[in-house]
Amino acid sequence: MQRIIKKETLAEQAFNLIKKDIISGKLAPDEELPEKKLAEELGISRTPIREALKRLAAEGLIMISDAKMATVASFTEEDALQFLEIRELLEVYNLEIIADTFQDRLLEELKENLESQWQAIKEDCYEEFIELDREFHLLLAKENPNPKLRDMIHTSNTGVNRAFLVLSNTLRLSAKEAYEEHNRIFTALQSKHVETAKKEMSAHMKNIERRIQGYYQEEEAN
Repeated sequence: MQRIIKKETLAEQAFNLIKKDIISGKLAPDEELPEKKLAEELGISRTPIREALKRLAAEGLIMISDAKMATVASFTEEDALQFLEIRELLEVYNLEIIADTFQDRLLEELKENLESQWQAIKEDCYEEFIELDREFHLLLAKENPNPKLRDMIHTSNTGVNRAFLVLSNTLRLSAKEAYEEHNRIFTALQSKHVETAKKEMSAHMKNIERRIQGYYQEEEAN
């Protein structure tokens, strides 16, 4: 890990650096994350480390035991598919709810997000793409008037169901496919074809499931 130099809160910096190491695979599944060791490596006190670990746990990237020991979350196929089932139910329903109320502002935000996704793919910045992928879905969720549903979509879009993207050696293809699927959802919403958008969202989730299963089948074969 590098020492912190950005002008963010110490907790934000620690969160971003630890998250990057998890996503890149530098920190392995089930690896312990002692507060004291992290504080020494990052050159900060344990208090912001503790705050960062709480945020990482909320995103499903680490687990904190009853003894307060943090470990990098392990990602199983079963975990991923269970979260994906929740995502499909919530996100298809979300499109139905926001269909008559979303503003042109949302379409502009989605368009900018998609442009950034494509730029990240062209530059092979897949950690950035993963964040933009997540943001695309959260932009849609934030239009929902139900805060609990928004929170559920947020939770189901983090952690285990996204892990296969960063672990898979087919990330380049997976990212391009996901980008194209996002584009089809956007185009349907732009045209006010809500039923089509719902079908495209459902198909997107099915394709994510296929990519997840393909990753784990490849792991078993190796």
